[in-house]
Amino acid sequence: MTDVGLARISACPACDAAPLAERLADPAAHAAQADGTLILSLPTAHCATCISDVERALIGLPGVRSARVNLTLRRVTVDAPGLGADDLIPVLGRIGYEAHELDPEALSATAADRQGRDLLMRIGVAGFAMMNIMILSVAVWSGAEAATRDLFHWISAAIALPTIAFAGQPFFSSAYAALKARRLGMDVPISLALILATAISLFETSASGEHAYFDAAVMLCFFLLVGRYLDHRTRAIARSAAAELTALEVPRATRLRDGAEEVVPVASLRPGDLIRIRPGNRVPADGEITEGRSEIDRALLTGETLPVAAAPGLMLSAGEVNLTGPLTLRVTAAGRDSSLARLTALVEAAEAARGRYTSLAERASRGYAPVVHLLALASFSGWLWATGDLRLAVNIAAAVLIITCPCALGLAVPAVATAASGRLFRRGLLIKDGTALERLAQVDTVVFDKTGTLTMEQPRLVSAEGLPVELRLVALALAEGSAHPLSRALAAALAGEAPAPLQDQQEHPGYGVSARWQGREVRLGRADWLGVRDDEAGRAGSATWLSVGEKAPIRLDFTDRLRPGAEDCVAALHADGKRVILLSGDRPAAVADLAARLGIAEYRAGVDPLGKAAAVEALAGEGAHVLMVGDGLNDTAALARAHASISPASALDAARVASDMVLTGQDLSPVADALVTARRATARIRENFAISILYNIVAVPVAMAGLATPLIAALAMSVSSITVTLNALRLRR
Repeated sequence: MTDVGLARISACPACDAAPLAERLADPAAHAAQADGTLILSLPTAHCATCISDVERALIGLPGVRSARVNLTLRRVTVDAPGLGADDLIPVLGRIGYEAHELDPEALSATAADRQGRDLLMRIGVAGFAMMNIMILSVAVWSGAEAATRDLFHWISAAIALPTIAFAGQPFFSSAYAALKARRLGMDVPISLALILATAISLFETSASGEHAYFDAAVMLCFFLLVGRYLDHRTRAIARSAAAELTALEVPRATRLRDGAEEVVPVASLRPGDLIRIRPGNRVPADGEITEGRSEIDRALLTGETLPVAAAPGLMLSAGEVNLTGPLTLRVTAAGRDSSLARLTALVEAAEAARGRYTSLAERASRGYAPVVHLLALASFSGWLWATGDLRLAVNIAAAVLIITCPCALGLAVPAVATAASGRLFRRGLLIKDGTALERLAQVDTVVFDKTGTLTMEQPRLVSAEGLPVELRLVALALAEGSAHPLSRALAAALAGEAPAPLQDQQEHPGYGVSARWQGREVRLGRADWLGVRDDEAGRAGSATWLSVGEKAPIRLDFTDRLRPGAEDCVAALHADGKRVILLSGDRPAAVADLAARLGIAEYRAGVDPLGKAAAVEALAGEGAHVLMVGDGLNDTAALARAHASISPASALDAARVASDMVLTGQDLSPVADALVTARRATARIRENFAISILYNIVAVPVAMAGLATPLIAALAMSVSSITVTLNALRLRR
């Protein structure tokens, strides 16, 4: 195992940087956004209290004009001219919130859900028009004749024509694009049915006909829009994981030229450039340390629980975080050549591959449109040949198109997905992708990340009971205010006691913390720094060491805290016959210990991000359908490449976006329940398809025989849609 010292991130993180007030007085001496706006990711924010804590902490800083938290996106937008991310991130770290700078330019493509709002607006217009036309139709059905009937028909036409033109636009545009590409999609018969129903109604009205079918056309449009919106809701993902990964790349770096510092865009860095990385900052490019000692937090990329010591000669990767001391780095790869950029490219490729997954509804619709057109054409031709009545032939062809309109088929998947989403959301799982349920139902192998997924981020102190009270207070005093994971765990375990008064407290980057207490030197940190022998330091588990004067150092042991429901989840998966695998970038001893505690027989330690993605691909190559459950940037590529994926709500933005489902709470047990629900949902989808097929087997001959008017066809279509929806709602029980 690796013992590490305890790191501290202060309000002014760089020990060789000017105080905050001086940098405010000289904005050119510090990197900041040109317009004063900074966007920070807040992966651990989850409630209203988080909003107030973050906003209050930031607004209290000199130079910050405003700070607004978006809890949905887990971001805070800060208006602070003259300040940079390295001024704000440590402040949030001190109150317990992890933060990362995001590049606003990389997020510019992330727009509001315009398509969803557009569909809702069209649904509202169609629904309002449908109700008004139905009211007018009641008068006609009640026996209105001649001029009165014609007046009601013309009023209905005045309402229906602009409504169909506006509300039906999504179908018309899609049908035009399909025909332009010389193919038939489901929107082609839909558009044809809408146009024919409207045209026939307009003809009947102008000819003082007894029947007009404006109500049928608008009703048809309304139901189809509802299905389209449900489908949109279940498919839409707020933003792409690749965009989030790109936004996580540090946009600027401090380059050294002739001994002077200059802030430059990361894109301008070249191999061989020297850059300065201050404590608390993320590494902007791949490179080798040439000067300085510190500790590096690699959890973002590798998932390692504890930081590693950094010294000249160590290679760093873009995205890692420098914790304790200033470092000078010689760049070996930057921009698109960096490890973070390569990971981004890997995720983009994986997302594109997953996008090619075809849902059951899409597969069913491939042969649907040609069949519908052939049936309508056959009906029109047969009745025209048999009767010579063009008006009758067109009416029957329109009835066939309406009665076979794929509304029930279009609702088959979205209705089930919506019902399943509601059930799983009550259990603590949010579905983000419409095809996720179908893929989740096929899962036979579940791969877990360790830190932040099966375990909580902060380890638990397990060896403080035998520590004398006065030494507990010394340890607390050394640990307080540190951002190191073991330091936070130690301070949390000893909270409620008054820390011992210390003098001359100093941090030794890469080693630990020292001070004087009652005339004696006290130190907290790495085993080798305190002179502990290898055989004593090498025991399994995480640990730091406390020394007081000349006495032998005392080992403080920590263990990983299991996420609530982790044991139940793994046990349920095993009982369900699923293969369970643990992949982690953490140390072999820690991974083996956790696997034994949870009963996971297959596990691998020290796996990097590309290794996790490769492992998932290898399993897929063996024929396995893999569910990946992870939370870190190191899991993002594997999440995107897995057959299905889940991440906790506390996960990094990029990981949550790359996943199909998000755990909204801390309990992990809903993961096993999701697999069961997905299998039931897939069964309901197949039942809905059967209902749709049975409906068409009965309804199509009726329409082709001339026994259904366009209005009766629209009512029959509505009944089939309602039946499909009611069947989907059985999932909520």
